[in-house]
Amino acid sequence: MHIAICDDSDIDAQFVRQIAAHWAAARGLNAETEVFSSAESFLFHYAENKNFDILLLDVEMGKMDGVTMAKRIRQENETVQIVFITGYSDYIAEGYEVAALHYLMKPVSEEKLCTVLDRALEKMKQNEKFLNLELSGEMVRIPMHEIRYLDVLKNYVTVHAKQDYTVKRSLAELERELDERFFRVGRGLILNLKFIRRVTKQEVHLSDGSVLPLPRGAYEPLNRAIIQHT
Repeated sequence: MHIAICDDSDIDAQFVRQIAAHWAAARGLNAETEVFSSAESFLFHYAENKNFDILLLDVEMGKMDGVTMAKRIRQENETVQIVFITGYSDYIAEGYEVAALHYLMKPVSEEKLCTVLDRALEKMKQNEKFLNLELSGEMVRIPMHEIRYLDVLKNYVTVHAKQDYTVKRSLAELERELDERFFRVGRGLILNLKFIRRVTKQEVHLSDGSVLPLPRGAYEPLNRAIIQHT
């Protein structure tokens, strides 16, 4: 596991690094932790080595803040776990744009940071899961974190991920192979909760710009599922 800590305060960075090392040792994990004093120095390193699993980012830094840096990373990396560390609560809304795992307020509590790192580890395990589909005589493995939704047309289900895959299988059959991040809406739609950005009484808006109709009675159950999943 590779963890990056980006903070222009060396004292804060080393404190967080120490907690992360204790956390990894207590769970028997082989973790390598690197510290960067600015967003620019991290991005320079990241251009050559993208092998990071968790980013612990200070929000308030020099020329480039942690949120701006995270937006750049998210453009090409959907799975890295991002945790913001800040002295102010003003930035929390911006974290939704980069699917931040959590915000930690300074001074950082060891107990809270360890809890967040546990969540990051669980998310990483989820990202290793695949949905297996047989298409044209070959097996295709689709990472579950890439699947936005599944919908039905007659006897066929289309899995919408980085590309669309259509198979002659029932939605109920595929639903049994999915995990807890997916929620079935009515007879013909399964949503990946992490891609949902807005829900109205009639529609659900996804992060890729898709707008899907909601069947009658789906609004409240879907909202409850979103709350329970976060």
